[in-house]
Amino acid sequence: MHRYPRATAAALAAALAALTASALTAAPAQAAPAPAPAPGPVARIVVSPQGGHGPAPDGRHVTTLKAAQKLARTLAGKSDVVVSLAGGTYRLAEPWKLTAADSGRNGHTVTWQALPGQHPVLSGGQQVTGWTLKDAADNIYAAPVPVGADSRQLYVDGALAPRAAIPVSRSDVKITPTGMTIVNPALDYLASLPQQSRIELESQNSFTDRYAPVQSISGSTITMQQPAWNNNNWGYDTLASPFAGGSLQLENSYSFLKTAGQWYLDPQAGRLYYKAPAGKDPARSDIELPRLTSLLQIGGSYTDPVHDITVKDIAFQHTTWLVPGTEVGYADQQNGAFIASAYPQPSDFITSCRSGCKQFEAARNGWQQMPAAVQVSAARGITFTGDTFAHLGQVGLGIGNDANAHASGVGLGTSDITVHHNTFTDDSGAGVVVGGIQPDAHHPSDPAMVNRDVTITDNLVTKVAEDYREMSGILSTYVTHAVISHNEVSDLAYDGIDVGWGWGANDPGGSQDYRNRGLYDYQPVYTTPTTLKDTVVTDNLIHGTKKVFHDGGSLYNLSANPGSVFEGNYIYDNQHTVGLYLDEGSRYVSLKNNVIQDSGVWAFTNAGGTNNTDDSTFDTNWYNSGATQVATGPPHNNVLTGNLQVSGDSWPLAAQRVMYTAGIEPALRTPADSRPAPAGAVLTAAKSSLEAGGSTTLTGTVQNFSTGRITGLKAGLDLPAGWTAEPVSPAPATLAGGATASFGWRVTAPSAVTDPLSNAAFALKAAYRSGPEQFSASSTARVAVAGALTSLRSFGSVPSVFGQQGDRYAILTGGNDIWGAGGQQFDEYGAIYRPGAAGPSSTLTVKVTAQQAVDPWSKAGLVLRNDLAAPGVSQGYAALVATPGNGVSLQWQDAATPGYLDQFASSVDKAVKAPVWLRLVRSGDQLSGYYSADGAAWTQVGSAITLAGAAAAQDAGMIATAHSPSAQGEADFSDFQVS
Repeated sequence: MHRYPRATAAALAAALAALTASALTAAPAQAAPAPAPAPGPVARIVVSPQGGHGPAPDGRHVTTLKAAQKLARTLAGKSDVVVSLAGGTYRLAEPWKLTAADSGRNGHTVTWQALPGQHPVLSGGQQVTGWTLKDAADNIYAAPVPVGADSRQLYVDGALAPRAAIPVSRSDVKITPTGMTIVNPALDYLASLPQQSRIELESQNSFTDRYAPVQSISGSTITMQQPAWNNNNWGYDTLASPFAGGSLQLENSYSFLKTAGQWYLDPQAGRLYYKAPAGKDPARSDIELPRLTSLLQIGGSYTDPVHDITVKDIAFQHTTWLVPGTEVGYADQQNGAFIASAYPQPSDFITSCRSGCKQFEAARNGWQQMPAAVQVSAARGITFTGDTFAHLGQVGLGIGNDANAHASGVGLGTSDITVHHNTFTDDSGAGVVVGGIQPDAHHPSDPAMVNRDVTITDNLVTKVAEDYREMSGILSTYVTHAVISHNEVSDLAYDGIDVGWGWGANDPGGSQDYRNRGLYDYQPVYTTPTTLKDTVVTDNLIHGTKKVFHDGGSLYNLSANPGSVFEGNYIYDNQHTVGLYLDEGSRYVSLKNNVIQDSGVWAFTNAGGTNNTDDSTFDTNWYNSGATQVATGPPHNNVLTGNLQVSGDSWPLAAQRVMYTAGIEPALRTPADSRPAPAGAVLTAAKSSLEAGGSTTLTGTVQNFSTGRITGLKAGLDLPAGWTAEPVSPAPATLAGGATASFGWRVTAPSAVTDPLSNAAFALKAAYRSGPEQFSASSTARVAVAGALTSLRSFGSVPSVFGQQGDRYAILTGGNDIWGAGGQQFDEYGAIYRPGAAGPSSTLTVKVTAQQAVDPWSKAGLVLRNDLAAPGVSQGYAALVATPGNGVSLQWQDAATPGYLDQFASSVDKAVKAPVWLRLVRSGDQLSGYYSADGAAWTQVGSAITLAGAAAAQDAGMIATAHSPSAQGEADFSDFQVS
């Protein structure tokens, strides 16, 4: 569902040396009725390895890139310049550099593009040939490569091949301050391996993916290279002490060639080894060994930025990044940031700094960023459109990163950058990284350093971060007005789209959390805002995330981001992790009209007593599962308003429109793309509950989200057993683009019921065509049929349905909660009760026979209260409730919070849930709660409590709340007694 595979340009076989040729042509004047100005002259340069001359409109053909670039420089001040590259694979001997001298000048632009209909590929790799079978038993082949050639990546037939590696259990080794001690004798052979300094240890943790290279192995002692080892073992989520996960593997030795498809490179011998799959001869494959660490560097200076350049329909492939294999290693901190230098550490750093320490904070402002294959800094008016960033051993595109991530030595300073309708896939790092993380990124020493107005739209970012797996698909750090819209981001080990940096530590006034950690001994407490503001993240399709790392979220913000809007995004398939995640210090973020499907936690704020995760709003979002973990009320004051939990796939039309619109804009989706259905359907009931034999109207609505007409519309209704239906109005056969049509049925319930409450489900089934394609849509609606209460009363502080059949009862209700502590004031429930039935000496008993698990804290059980029809006011309030995920809980109000439950005690056994017997025993103003599996042997919950403000005679009954702002849940009871 909702995937948009776009084929990348195939690398043609011929190795083309360079580029070529130009002509200055005037575009013909347009015959127009209006007096529009005619286009100016365009200088056209065609880069063609064959040389020669094409038609005059195409320009002269030249044979070297340098010649084309030199010629473009001479023409860029006189006209727009278009340099067209013929198709083929251009193997670069060094990175291509565009400086301020290559800018468009005097209002003109320079465009580097593919020749129409052709597919040029700029490659930093070498095609490997000359394969011979080295080890027939293991099917290992060898091929010559230049002596000294090194790479961390290899691409076989257009896909990243895994390095030679073996898994290691944490019980196989013991972490030491200098490395590891081998505990498992099966690994003793490591000491005999050659070139031990090329071996690396990788650890995939909670949110970090760390690499540390070996120095030497002697006996059972593995000594690791420094400072990589020390830097990987202090801070947070360290190699020695991961917060979660922590899988280890040893990589990069010939002896680790155990699995088909793996490879090993020996630079000293100039040999590449490949363990081929059965039946595969590498001589028949395109095997590419990256040689360059970047392909394109676009950068000027702060006083003379490069500007007005477009790169269009060009593929960038085959790079590597070698730093993780050096003594620096990859001491990953989060999302491509790493510690690159040695810092003073305590002697016991592995233990004393495993969750941070003061000395660790000294390193924070020196963290570096992973460089990109295509780099842009000190630049404005740069556009990438229709390009492919594939098979790259690092980040695909880096925009305005810190200086350490730019080969030019100048970082930051980008504005008016557009990244539109490109493909990022099979890259080892993130697809796109915008912004820096060091002090000049958030509080620049030169105003020209500010990154601003970066637009990232309609891109496919899929299967990236394949080696540095803790990176998100798109990361934007300290940027003023980044717009990230209509992208599809999918198939990732970590997050989809991440915004922000700094954990709130660099925001005005700082963070008490980081004051406690000691950060401000090494940096100032800033009094002015950072450059992060006005971020727009809209209409993105994010799916297939969180495949390895549990921390983080599919859509994530970090630190204050005033003026930011996250709207209309559709998130699904995130391994039941967090959908919308506001991390430490996130403030002023508006999250609205997003659809979050099948998450474990749909909304989360990482709010603690010492951070400032405050003042954000979650407004009118739709979700079908997952907890709400948002800190509302003082001191954080985040707001939840209008959010709707739906049942299953019963999304309202507004949510379905988001699901259709999210991702690459419909007008840009190609016939090869998998596209969502262009119309949505919803079924609604005029009445949510009926008595036996009652009737109501069901209305079906179909809305055409697309601009084209849908035809052949047919709609039907599936009925529950015993119900009848009569059509009221038919569905139209056609529906224009953007139009909505409604139709309906009159349905009648069975004349008799056997259960207290029967929640009947109806299904609308619609089928239609859009162009030649056939689509379907469906929706469900429920109508409850309730047996009448015979002697007890009912009350709902939220919409509720109550039913009785003999001594069995049912409550169908919603409600945020019945709880009034921790900044909450909820008293939302449905209750069936006997007024004034519980005197000073009373016992209430009931069996909770079943409970729908809307939330782990959904509640169903017994209640005492002076007046159950006076929510938020009446005192003497206590409830003993079963929950789906937190055992049995006795909850009551104290004298300081009249009208709300704010104290609780829980069963020791948190696995207790319905069916379960519950009992409340009142003795004067003392109350005790008990539960039982059989109604005979009882276990007390906590100890006796005092009923504050209890009347002599109290209402006694059954109560339920869904613990959801929008969803309803059913609770069933039997054998209710008051004595």
